[in-house]
Amino acid sequence: MDSHTTGVVPHLTTGQDARRDGIVREARRHFMAQGYAATRIEPIARAATVSTATLYAYFPSKEHLFEAVIDDAAEDFSRQMESVRLADGPARELLTGFGLAYARFMGDPFVRSVFRLVMAERPRFRDVALGFFQKGRSDFGKPLIAALTTLSDRGEIRVEKASWAAGQLMGMIEHPVFFMPLVTGDEVQALRDPEQIAADAVETFLARYGT
Repeated sequence: MDSHTTGVVPHLTTGQDARRDGIVREARRHFMAQGYAATRIEPIARAATVSTATLYAYFPSKEHLFEAVIDDAAEDFSRQMESVRLADGPARELLTGFGLAYARFMGDPFVRSVFRLVMAERPRFRDVALGFFQKGRSDFGKPLIAALTTLSDRGEIRVEKASWAAGQLMGMIEHPVFFMPLVTGDEVQALRDPEQIAADAVETFLARYGT
């Protein structure tokens, strides 16, 4: 699926870096459509309008190219999550804003496609997969943990450990929009829209932790 149809903004620069980004973008499309083993270098080079020699000048092997694809996807996700940074405000308003942005992000079919690719190739690229998931946990969790700590200090919620509470809120959102479609191959989708999923998660969260 093309990144322009999913809200993911590809990292584009100028000159030779733009050429490299074009290769990575086309490689991402091929890897996601065909998997690692079936993907060949020559079609990627043709789609990126470069020679095979030029592609190998940037990436000495298919393994290097795959690692670049996953790194690039992780950076795309980080840029998307910039919009999820939590502003100050009352607990319900702040958490609902986070929950809605997170639900929309995790519900993006492109995001699930990348996760499927990483999971499928984890035995072959263990360190790459581990780095991908750790970066995602940090990018998503840290702003929420900081916000929950602030809300707790203000007396709006009562949490013993902000990281646990953050995981519970994120889990209530992830299950319907991400994990359920992920494991069913998108055959089962949430009946609720992202707004309702976020609102229900925050309501449950505040029933447990609100003061």
